[in-house]
Amino acid sequence: MTSFLIDGALAVDAGSITSALSIERQGAVRHILLSHAHMDHVASLPYLIENSFAAGASSISIYSTAPILANLRTHLFNNDIWPDFSQIPSELYPRLRFTEIEAGRVFTINGPPSGPVRVTAIPVSHSVPTVGFLIEQGPSQILFTSDTGPTERIWEAANAAPHLNLLITECSFPSRLQHIADLSRHLTPVTLLTELAKVKTNIPIALYHFKPPYIDEINAEIAATRFEHRVELLEQGRTYEL
Repeated sequence: MTSFLIDGALAVDAGSITSALSIERQGAVRHILLSHAHMDHVASLPYLIENSFAAGASSISIYSTAPILANLRTHLFNNDIWPDFSQIPSELYPRLRFTEIEAGRVFTINGPPSGPVRVTAIPVSHSVPTVGFLIEQGPSQILFTSDTGPTERIWEAANAAPHLNLLITECSFPSRLQHIADLSRHLTPVTLLTELAKVKTNIPIALYHFKPPYIDEINAEIAATRFEHRVELLEQGRTYEL
């Protein structure tokens, strides 16, 4: 259930916001970058908006590309699965705002208390329309690939970023399930090793998205793999200072 929280106010994906944060902290989340519309990346979004509505907080803005927002409107906020909060309480004053962004073009989010965040969406190769994000604040840069199989443009962005502090990417299955990973467009330690060889800058790599039944197996395989970069596994609930 993928969620990252930047500076208390900007979420990257919304898989677990309401299970990880108190109601009070949920009320500070006003901006969400959405990489794609799979359930493990949007599951807490309806409840976050409902909690925000009850608390009387201002609207929440979701930023993503047109195909991803279309999936969200069609399959989630469609007044069948969940109310369309982009029209509630009114079209002029909704609790949810969809903000369409263009891949490859930098845009700025002014909400985080420590200063504006610049974001660039970069398409990756997943089973549905998906983008990763280059996220910049001050001199610091983070690159988040989201869910992806073998891809190219995101690694080109990594090599072109002059101040990249961290690269977050996925590893979903052990290599013995490579055929499943290939079909679903995810990475295993074997394909992760090949993909990270495309990254020429010496930056730390952080991994996420381990399928729960295989966590120990994936961890052991990663520990036995010789990567050119320093690779660590992200920890649920941990705060990272960059």
